[in-house]
Amino acid sequence: MRERGFATFLFAIYSGYAFKMTQLTVARQVMAHRGKRLEYFTIVWNGLEGLIAVAAGIVAGSISLVGFGMDSFIEVISGATLLWRMSVDADVESRERNEKRSLRIVGVCFVALAVYIAYESASDLIRKRSPERSIPGIVLACVSLMVMPILSRAKKKVGNALGSSAMKADARQTDFCVYLSTILLAGLLLKAVLGWWWADPIAALIMVPIIAKEGIDGIKARTCC
Repeated sequence: MRERGFATFLFAIYSGYAFKMTQLTVARQVMAHRGKRLEYFTIVWNGLEGLIAVAAGIVAGSISLVGFGMDSFIEVISGATLLWRMSVDADVESRERNEKRSLRIVGVCFVALAVYIAYESASDLIRKRSPERSIPGIVLACVSLMVMPILSRAKKKVGNALGSSAMKADARQTDFCVYLSTILLAGLLLKAVLGWWWADPIAALIMVPIIAKEGIDGIKARTCC
């Protein structure tokens, strides 16, 4: 009788543990699917944002707008990389390897972005080029400033739930998109209102070492803090 009771007790413990593990697995799958949706949105949004920014930049002769558009295209690459990361999340054995690979790809995007911003900013300063007045550019920057912070918070929530350094890195890259939107908007407004042609390239140069560090950390596959 005691043996039967003990066996029942052990079975109850095992059943509870199995149920809890099943719940955790389901919850992880739900968060992974949410991460996929976020990356689909990132790809579509940044694709459209990039096209609009580059087109407006060409029309206005604005290097800042063209650069902002190129940044959006880099975000598309990052989003596609993280989408792949979310699609293989269920593969426990290769999860760590995929995580490091994703971090390196996102890191390369960071470094490419830092190099591009440094080059364009230095070029603007040397040649004294500044963004022309562009209403579409100002509107685009304002909309980006409203959308990107919400997207970044959502990515950080998924990244924390999954313990995904790659998703957290992508969220930081979205944060940098917010900074670039702020710089773009400030540059366009200051040039249009006060004529300060140097405001945009100086602010962009300040961001370069921060972005470069994130890229190097990603390439070395370091985990996020």
